[in-house]
Amino acid sequence: MTNLGRQYLPDAELRKLPFGRVGRNVLVHERANLIELENIMIGDNVRIDADVTILATGPVAIGNYVHIGAQCYLAGGAGIEMRDFSGLSQGVKIYSTSEDYSGRHLTNPTVPRAYLGVVREAVLLDRHVIIGAGSVILPGVTVAEGCAIGALSLVRRSTDPWGVYSGIPARRVAERKRDLLALEAALLENRPPPNRA
Repeated sequence: MTNLGRQYLPDAELRKLPFGRVGRNVLVHERANLIELENIMIGDNVRIDADVTILATGPVAIGNYVHIGAQCYLAGGAGIEMRDFSGLSQGVKIYSTSEDYSGRHLTNPTVPRAYLGVVREAVLLDRHVIIGAGSVILPGVTVAEGCAIGALSLVRRSTDPWGVYSGIPARRVAERKRDLLALEAALLENRPPPNRA
């Protein structure tokens, strides 16, 4: 069956919503589930696709030229920041809060808070980070500038810049090229991309 709806919210409608900030050229799918809009800051040239959930019980900052693919889940209770040119493929999960699974505490939201051992640490995706489909990012992780995370990876520790990481848990498997920095400069200076032959 085809979705014959309008798909992305019109700009005028977006600007009526109580976002902390919303920039220019922002596309938010009508089926995105954004909770506590006042805690969400969105830069310019951003696209948030269908069935994305952003639970912004803490600050969620989305930079410029950012894409969040369909069915992503961002639990922003302790804060999530996605810097410029970062992106999430489909089905990525980012948790800035998580239960303690060690057995030292009770778990689940039906239990009073005093019995829980919730971990609360902000997550940062630095510039030019791309996270592959189905990957999971845990609380306190900084994915450093220029990193690429392979599909279906579990990132539980912070990364070093300009690496390709993959696996469960994610490990550095290669270096990532920095050619994209010249493309960024050309885009921001409004000139044609350099010849990459």
